[in-house]
Amino acid sequence: MPSEKTLTAPPPPMAPAPPLHLRVRRGLRHRHNWLQLVKFCLVGSSGYVVNLVVFTAALSALGVHHLVAATIAFAVAVANNFWWNRHWTFGAGGESARFQAPRFFAVSTAAFVAQAAMLELLVVGAGSPEVIAQAISVVAATPLNFVGNKMWSFASERVPA
Repeated sequence: MPSEKTLTAPPPPMAPAPPLHLRVRRGLRHRHNWLQLVKFCLVGSSGYVVNLVVFTAALSALGVHHLVAATIAFAVAVANNFWWNRHWTFGAGGESARFQAPRFFAVSTAAFVAQAAMLELLVVGAGSPEVIAQAISVVAATPLNFVGNKMWSFASERVPA
């Protein structure tokens, strides 16, 4: 028969989550993650085309600054990408979009800030044509976007804080 001490003892503490770099390294070994990356890139490719078309249109038709055009293009492409990534890439349609959407937008915004900084460096610092610089900077920000959405926005398992 268990003693009173065993019945009232607190549960053992949970082990801390492994560091992010170890989780990423472990994730690279799973085929499923590579398939998700391919799907993410296919969705991103459609968003990439939308982004570049809207960016070019904003530059030429509206005559706005390249960073304003990039912001408009981001806003249009991010809604499309959220829907496709939520339902197809990560198969997270069963979970509440109420939680996924703000996370997706936060990750996408962080990637956009990195992308916009690179765009500015390429246009102002290197003198690259605006559309070429936009194309390069969007591609360069893709890994940050994928890892953030995979590990946070659409994570199927929540690691305790």
